[in-house]
Amino acid sequence: MIEAIDHLVLTVRDPEAAAAFYGRALGLPTVRFGAGRIALQVGAQKINLQRLGQETRNHACIGSGDLCVITKDPLDSIVAHLSAQGIAILEGPVEKTGAQGPFLSVYFNDPDGNLIEVSRYP
Repeated sequence: MIEAIDHLVLTVRDPEAAAAFYGRALGLPTVRFGAGRIALQVGAQKINLQRLGQETRNHACIGSGDLCVITKDPLDSIVAHLSAQGIAILEGPVEKTGAQGPFLSVYFNDPDGNLIEVSRYP
């Protein structure tokens, strides 16, 4: 029935600030849509950014997000880039398992406390 994920949503304090952070940290381009909405483009998918209470049909809270993005870059270069940006690495590189099997991952938090995992398949 289902063939792909179209988008995910992160609840943040300030979507503009969050978009700037993800642009700096991961090189994700900002997409603007709808009535002033902001998203991050991740390949063929996107991550929508919303303020707390913006969507009343869910039970979102700031900092509860936990997502994994895939890179083709060596994780050592990702760690070096994040460190140069002043972003603390919580864990990694460590071996984990993703949707397509084993990979190496690095974890950090965004400014709103969401857990971000950057992973690379062998």
